[in-house]
Amino acid sequence: MNKVLLTGATGYIGKRLLPVLIEKGCFVVCCVRDKNKFHIEDSIKDSIEVIELDLTKKDTFNNIPKDIDAAYYLVHSMSTSDDYFELEKQSAINFREAINTTSAKQVIYLSGIVNSNSLSKHLQSRKNVEIELSKGNYAQTTVRAGIIIGSGSASFEIIRDLVEKLPIMVTPKWLKTRCQPIGISDVIKILTGVLGHNQTYNKSFDIAGNEILTYKEMLLGFAKVRGLKRMIWTVPVMTPKLSSYWLYFITSTSYKLAVSLVDSMKVEVIAKNDSIIKLLNITPLSYEEAIKKAFSKIEQNEVVSSWKDSTVSGRINYRISDYIKVPQFGCFIDARKRPVENQEKCLEKIWKIGGKTGWYYGNWLWKLRGFFDKLFGGVGLRRGRTNIYDINSGDTLDFWRVLYADKTEKRLLLFAEMKLPGEAWLEFKIQNNTLIQTATFRPKGLLGRLYWYLVLPFHGFIFKGLITELTKNDNS
Repeated sequence: MNKVLLTGATGYIGKRLLPVLIEKGCFVVCCVRDKNKFHIEDSIKDSIEVIELDLTKKDTFNNIPKDIDAAYYLVHSMSTSDDYFELEKQSAINFREAINTTSAKQVIYLSGIVNSNSLSKHLQSRKNVEIELSKGNYAQTTVRAGIIIGSGSASFEIIRDLVEKLPIMVTPKWLKTRCQPIGISDVIKILTGVLGHNQTYNKSFDIAGNEILTYKEMLLGFAKVRGLKRMIWTVPVMTPKLSSYWLYFITSTSYKLAVSLVDSMKVEVIAKNDSIIKLLNITPLSYEEAIKKAFSKIEQNEVVSSWKDSTVSGRINYRISDYIKVPQFGCFIDARKRPVENQEKCLEKIWKIGGKTGWYYGNWLWKLRGFFDKLFGGVGLRRGRTNIYDINSGDTLDFWRVLYADKTEKRLLLFAEMKLPGEAWLEFKIQNNTLIQTATFRPKGLLGRLYWYLVLPFHGFIFKGLITELTKNDNS
């Protein structure tokens, strides 16, 4: 049995790779920055170990077991920090030095295709990480991907937002840039296929589907699969900054991520050394097949992971454990109680809150708050939720982050990631046949206090209506 170290275990790729590695018989050491964000299914508890690891803090590397056989490096920081270029490089150096002290024979790195002479800052950073990791005393396998298409991927969700929201698009000229997308299922096959494969040691491979498309062709191809008619015009006058704002306001991406994406989309991303496809005997899905497969997962509510659940899609990067204890001193509190006739029904409503379900009462006000949040650079309501029925610690829920969710304890605690002059929590818990709904706001300075009194009339309207709807014993 291989003992494998998996960085980015809570990320989009890591969450999908983990069950496949376990299925292959691996014991997986999952690296996370905060254990409270990592939900473990009972079925895999015996096949994993969870350790806390921060690539920027060398003291946390002591948590890595020495007897690992291989390691996956699946982390990047392009949307979390303005200085991610240096941050990613130093993280790679720290990781390399730590793995050198273990028995690992192979490090597998998922990078981006970097065949152009002129790279974006994002792709150049990926290349620098590859160079630093390659200096270790282990064999390195680098897998370079371009656009990844799958339910919940950033690329898929951005394309989906554009196509489904805009019948007519006036777009930047970079929509004429060519790329070579690949389905997420093929990416996972390749990442698991290279594990322990001697012929992939100390080599790099581009991975891609069998079609070269412009971004415009990808949008139109998506529209075809969805049965939508779309008209697209490209104009040469849209600056990178305007393009970034265009992506930010139309799609669910953050502004920092939009800037990085626009910077990268000006560069062609086409595979050259794709010999790994033949080596592993893989027949890649076509672009349309990848889209259809993604929607089959969405329709069956089987989306395993979403880029939106990453903390970087929020306003700050924090540890859940730092906020799970709701403060009271110096806080404004709106606490309400109502008797519950049907606890099971009430709990079901709470567990479905947000996303497509909405907030049960005053939805237009929630949407208005989300609009203003996005207008000022916040996340707005665009993130929704990954799963319609399940909620786990670390998940996103519109402009909230789930801090704690325990259905047997009948408690859900949310932390606000909207733009605020302070910090806010929203808690639901059922005790003694009573629903206790508590909104807590810890203001920051005078502006925070002014904000609370400004929105107080709306809170009285919204929160009263919300708890009333949650405790209704009906079939809605």
